[in-house]
Amino acid sequence: MDDRFKVLITGAEGFTGRHLLKELTEHGYECIGLKSDLLDKDAILSEVVTVCPNYVIHLASISFTAEEDTNKIYNVNVVGSMNLLEALSKLKEPPENVILASTAAVYGVAGKSFQDEEMAPAPVSHYACSKLCMEHLAKNYANFFPITIVRPFNYTGPGHGEKFLIPKIVKAYKTGQTQIELGNLDVFREFNDVRDVCTIYRIIMSSSPAFGAVNICTGRSISLLKIIEIMDVISGVKMIVKVNPLFVRDNEIKNLSGNPSKLQGVTGYKAVYSIEDTLRSMYSQTK
Repeated sequence: MDDRFKVLITGAEGFTGRHLLKELTEHGYECIGLKSDLLDKDAILSEVVTVCPNYVIHLASISFTAEEDTNKIYNVNVVGSMNLLEALSKLKEPPENVILASTAAVYGVAGKSFQDEEMAPAPVSHYACSKLCMEHLAKNYANFFPITIVRPFNYTGPGHGEKFLIPKIVKAYKTGQTQIELGNLDVFREFNDVRDVCTIYRIIMSSSPAFGAVNICTGRSISLLKIIEIMDVISGVKMIVKVNPLFVRDNEIKNLSGNPSKLQGVTGYKAVYSIEDTLRSMYSQTK
């Protein structure tokens, strides 16, 4: 494979990473998953110099927002990201583009239902704070290579871990449950498809110039109640939903989605998968 198509991916074995490997391989790229521990600075430098990638997509992080080990969150998401960027800055031939996966959670609960890149970040969790810190530290390396920060809104798809909300719901149907406990059913959020997200990452990566921060979103929001209704139809099972007060958040914004204007201007891409497509794929895979 021509070295011009060499892509180094961190978190290649994770949920998004597995889909991204498939997407990039199908489009002719040679994909190499980072094997070194992100906290092992010397090992990362050695591996990065050996691979000498033309593109980098940094996915690896502690992504579960309920993770209780806060030291782990900051060590991996901040120090680990710095170690990677530092190693890349030592390359004689810098990568053509570096994509850093942040999160839409950096916007916090600013009271605005349609969030765009011009909003001032106001994170309210350690996970989101760690990602915003990563965004800021990345500016120290902007003179070495182009860096684009991607801020994905909620997405899911086949292979997503069952500790996350949509996979939890799909599993309930798959295992024959007839009752499930959830939080506020009348809250609207984006639930996009990981396959669309990976296509967008490929397009941004191959464009090469730095785009700053870009929301990875569709602007399409859907309520959990509607998710249940769709799954009832897909599975042929009528699920009884009970609202658990412990799952209901105070001052939660009822309808929250991203503004896709910048994304569409950068990529011209429009989502291929509907929420029905995504849920059917997940249900058929796990059934």
